[in-house]
Amino acid sequence: RGFSLANLVLILGISITGISFYSYFTNQNSISSLGFVYGLPIFLGGFALKYAEILPVEVETSPEADAIFEEKATPILRKVKEDVTRHRYGDDAHLDVALEKLDLVMPGKGFPQMLKITQTKEKGGELGFTMLFQSKDTPYKVWADPARVRRYETFFGGGVNAEVVKVSKEERLVAIKLVTGESNKGKGVVEQDAVTAGGAVKMSGDAKEDAAKEEKREMEV
Repeated sequence: RGFSLANLVLILGISITGISFYSYFTNQNSISSLGFVYGLPIFLGGFALKYAEILPVEVETSPEADAIFEEKATPILRKVKEDVTRHRYGDDAHLDVALEKLDLVMPGKGFPQMLKITQTKEKGGELGFTMLFQSKDTPYKVWADPARVRRYETFFGGGVNAEVVKVSKEERLVAIKLVTGESNKGKGVVEQDAVTAGGAVKMSGDAKEDAAKEEKREMEV
């Protein structure tokens, strides 16, 4: 996906080295020596780049979601998408600096690896921007800490509401879902395996009303 500098350098190095071998065996020594001088270092450099290469993440979207992204995405969300959908070299992971600043990297452990971005249309025509990670070393409870979830909302530019979703316990998959729009902390709908900035879960209006009635009954008793 996209342009890979590592592939280009590898192909160039292999081509020059291959030509130099051919020249050597056909007694074109001047060309072969030039190929060995430049071809092998270029090949080794390409191999090193390939080893350090992080591939672009997949983007799951639709024409409708793309249109909403163009209209609603914050500058930081645009920057995130731009960064993770291109080849990177020498980094520990996509968004490695952000993951460290959010304390999502355990001491002495590996970085969570971003696998995919999903763009969706949410209620009210808002943008849903979900980042899926494989988190082998960082426990789900760290991702889902309510104080940290609130940090996601400010870290990714403000103007978004955040929630954390446990996608797969077995595969250690977790997602941060950001939805644009007015802050609605303490509101929303309870979702299975989801934690939002309002606390452990967000309660729907009916659930809050039922809880208030129950509290009133207890006070009367």
